This record gives sequence, C-alpha cells and structure tokens, in this order.
Amino acid sequence: MKVEPGQLKAFLLDAGLITGNQFDEALRVAEKKDQKVGDILVAKGLISQEELIKLEAYILGIPFVSLEKEKIKPEVLKIIPEPIARSHNIVAFRKRGNNLEIAMLDPEDLRTIEFIKKTTPLKILPRLTTPEGIKNVLRQYQKTLEAEFGEIIRKEAGVLRPIKEEEMIEEKEDLKKVAEELPVIRIVDTLLKHAILQRASDIHIEPLEKEVLVRYRIDGILHNAMTLPTTASSGIVARVKVLANLKLDEHRLPQDGRFKVETEEYRYSVRVSILPVFDGEKIVMRLLSETAKAFTLEGLGLRTKSLEEVQNNLRKPVGMILVTGPTGCGKTTTLYAMMEILNTPGVNISTVEDPIEYRMPRINQTQVRPQIGLTFASGLRSLVRQDPDIIMVGEIRDNETCGLAINAALTGHLVLSTLHTTDAAGAIPRLIDMEAEPFLISSTLSVILAQRLIRKLCKEKEKYRLTDSELKDLANFCNLDRVLQILKEEKLAKPKDTLKDIDFYRPKASEECPEGYRGRIGIFEALVVTETIKELIVQKATSDKISAQAQREGMRTMIEDGFVKVAQGVTSIEEVLRVIIE
Repeated sequence: MKVEPGQLKAFLLDAGLITGNQFDEALRVAEKKDQKVGDILVAKGLISQEELIKLEAYILGIPFVSLEKEKIKPEVLKIIPEPIARSHNIVAFRKRGNNLEIAMLDPEDLRTIEFIKKTTPLKILPRLTTPEGIKNVLRQYQKTLEAEFGEIIRKEAGVLRPIKEEEMIEEKEDLKKVAEELPVIRIVDTLLKHAILQRASDIHIEPLEKEVLVRYRIDGILHNAMTLPTTASSGIVARVKVLANLKLDEHRLPQDGRFKVETEEYRYSVRVSILPVFDGEKIVMRLLSETAKAFTLEGLGLRTKSLEEVQNNLRKPVGMILVTGPTGCGKTTTLYAMMEILNTPGVNISTVEDPIEYRMPRINQTQVRPQIGLTFASGLRSLVRQDPDIIMVGEIRDNETCGLAINAALTGHLVLSTLHTTDAAGAIPRLIDMEAEPFLISSTLSVILAQRLIRKLCKEKEKYRLTDSELKDLANFCNLDRVLQILKEEKLAKPKDTLKDIDFYRPKASEECPEGYRGRIGIFEALVVTETIKELIVQKATSDKISAQAQREGMRTMIEDGFVKVAQGVTSIEEVLRVIIE
C-alpha cells in the first residue's frame, strides 16, 4: 500500500490545500533529499501532519482514527508487545468479537502487520492515525510504579527477606544470591525504567526505620516515587553493588561506582554512590544519558551580551574561565558546551575530572582517583607535561590545584574550571582565600560565569501582570528600575511602560505537566575581568564592590537575566527567586 506522488498531488489540488507549483517544488526537494514528498510538505508548513495522514487514508481506502484522547483497555493493548509497538509505531486499540483494529503511521509496513497476524488468531483491521495518537497509546503501556512494584512484591515476597544474624558468616554469598534473584532484579530494573521515563536525573533509595523511601529528582526537585517494605532493602543494595562492581560485604564505608543501562530506546550511564546511614545503606544513582545531543551555550540559556563575552574569551589562546555556582547547577555541562566549541582537530584538549560525566571524542579525559594518589593537583601537574592547548579542571578544591591552574594559565594555556561560590564576584575572594596572589589572579582570569538552573514553563501557562504589593516584595531582591531598563533594551517592554504594564507568566497545571513545568534552562551572570576589575582584585576589594563595579560596566545579574526569561514566557518569577534566594 503506497500513495504515489501523482495521486497525492491530484487530491491536494482538488482539495485546494496547495498549488501545483508548491507541490512540484516540494517534490524536487524530496527527490534531492531522498524523502517522501508528504514529509517535505509538512516540514514546509504547507499542510498539517493530520491533513496529510487523513488524505493518505482516503486515497488508500484505510479508515483514519484519532487516538489522542483515547483510553485503551489493557487486555487489548497487550496483544501487540510494547517493544514491537514502540519500534514500529503500531498499536492495538479496539477488539470487537474476532476483529482487532490496529492503528499505524506507515501504511507500507506490511511486514509488521503479517507478523501480528501470525501471533494472534484475530482478524487484523489496519487504521491510520497521527504521531500524537500513537504517543498517547504508547504512554498507556507504562503501569504506575506502585502497581508494578505491588505486583512484584506480592508474587515474590518470600525472596525479599532480611539476612538473619546467624547467616552473617556467609553474608557475601547470601547477598550475591539475593542480588541474582529475579524479583530483586525486576525491582531495580523497574526503578531505573520509570526514572528514565520520567526524565529523572537522580534516584534516591533511602532506608528508614519501617520502610524504604524511593525518591526521584526531576527538573531539580525531589519527588516521592514510592515506599517499599524494609525487607527489600538488602536485596536492592546488593543488586546495585553487583551492577556497579562494588564490595558486597562492605557496609561501614561509603562506596562509589558506575554501570550502564542500555535498551533499543535509550543508553544511560549510571553513577552510584552508597553511603552508610543509621537504618542501613542509602543509594543515590545519577542518570546520565549517553545519547543526549551535545549542548550549545545558547541551548543552555546564555543570551546576548553574556554569550558574546564568553565566546570572545573562548577565542583567546590563554587565560582562565571559571564557572561558579552550588552543586547540581549545571557547571560541568557548561564546561562541556565550551569544550564542544573548542574541540577542533588543531588543538589538544585535556581534562582532569571527578567523575567523567560525559565522554567526548578527541578529548583526553582523566578520572581522579584519590585512593591511589591521583588527585586534581597531581593529575594537573602531570597533564601540563602532555603539551595541552586547553586544560579543563573539573573543580578547584584546594590551594595546590588553585596554584597549578593559575600557573598553567600564566604559561600559555587556556584553563577552564569550576568553583563553589554563590555569585561571579565571590570567586575572586575565594581564590585569594586559597592563597592565590591577587596580581596573578588579575593577570590570568578572563571571565567568571555564575549560573543556576531554573525550571521551564510548559506550553500551557498563565499570563498575568504584577500588582503593587508584588512589586513591593520584589524590590527587596533586586533593583526594579534596572530590571525595567533591561526589559526595554530587550524590546520586551515599550518605552513608556512600567513593570505593571508588562505581561509575565506563571505555571498552569495540566495532565501533561502536573506542576506546570517541564525541563530546565540556565540563568547566568558573566563578570568580565576588565582593567578596573583588575585594580579592585589587586586591592583585595570585597565581592560586593567588585559586583557593583561590574554592574556599572554592564554586567547583568542572574536575577536580571531571570526577569528577561520570565518576560519571554520561559519561566516564572517564583522559580527565579527559588533558585537565587537559597
């Protein structure tokens, strides 16, 4: 079953959806790119995806169904296994007597229909639907976490048991046996699967006195996922230790490791940290996608002048660029985005990291191992002898690393690193506190980028305007006159507007986005080390004085950058204040 271009053209012209010239142009592009002409017409915005599918269904004599809001019965859904449904975009949605109606996107996928016919005695009736309809049905394959775990625990309750005192001698063998039991494997696999489906960045498994609490960190916020019986704790810990190749019989000391999760749909590297706590061992698993596309600075949220300043300083062959902020604010991701720009065949880039979060081709990445003496300082000292052009130090933690990084920047290298400070100006007193000489800091430091991660609003959001009382509250956190001036510069406010005349946005809960947010983006402040800033550094000025001078020279603070993103409808004022006022 195939729709020929001639047939499609005739029906499109007859329906008055496009002109002959538009179709012929789309056909030329389709032949050049080896794509379907219908896909080109949709990409150009000449017709919608739904119009195209309805037309193809009419031409082929296959009924069209809309499944975007349909709830499918579980027994019907399961007739086509989930892996087949996902990989071929084909789902069962209705069973009437001996007839099974299946919806698909590709009417030419006859092989899959034949395969389904062999697996069921039912008569198959094909239908065409939209990609959104298929997505809605595929989401229904996923049970809730509680339902899935309840089923596992009910069926296999006998295996999930604590190890008795008298069994401690053979504890390692017992734990290994428990870790290889099917229910424990299913529990850990299900936890990982649901975390990935919910876009979680971390899984926290926390033993309490009477239960085990599982929490997912989604868009920077921890959410309770479910509770498990305490009997499951030892098995889960043992299973994670086996996966991460850790010592099964070590319960007194923290352990770190990593493993990979791979399916046809996703590939994740999982970083494991196990910490002894009062009621057992707490597990935190950090999920890092290996299939995620490399971030760009623009994609991370850097805009206008801040972006320009960072890009200008990345072009310099020497100097130091610092990214600052608290743990988990995306500093390392920003460094990787910078290295992506710098990663050309003509340069040698070397890194010292703890841990290596993303693998990058053509970059020499070294993992810190303090237990064998490979620290940031010793790694950096050895790395300089390898003749790198660009050096990335995961974090400046101590005086020795600080001195070596500054020395590397002085001797003809571009150094990228991170520092834990609340704002950009705070990095300078922190370096001085690490016994770095102020005149060396002023000679090497090029730009300091401070950042936070804020949640992004979903498509459905509520527009509103600020009241007098809200403006009065906001005046405690920022200079409102300066904010208004910046919004006018960004053409987000008219010349005569006040802040009360500008549309801002806040979250609106929906079925897709229960909290009104989805995904995260950065807010930034870029402090460029100008001649006046250098003088202040040499004078050991306070961070407040340095920040005030930088603002006089045009630096936008993180809260000001946040207001721009609020006026653009990217996030809300509440979210900006949540991450700034910690």
